[in-house]
Amino acid sequence: MATTAQIIKSNKKPKYSTRIVRRCWRCGRKRGYIRDFGLCRICFRELANSGQVPGIKKSSW
Repeated sequence: MATTAQIIKSNKKPKYSTRIVRRCWRCGRKRGYIRDFGLCRICFRELANSGQVPGIKKSSW
């Protein structure tokens, strides 16, 4: 989990647009970020398995 200082720093407007840091709204993680949902892969999996993300279900074949 990211510290509050890191989260606040990433919310500030960067000097250059390529320096934008997208973070998970739930835990603040910046790696493994899924843009469509605004979540990291870990939080996405937890929410999807519990059925809290609409339209997502675990695949099995």
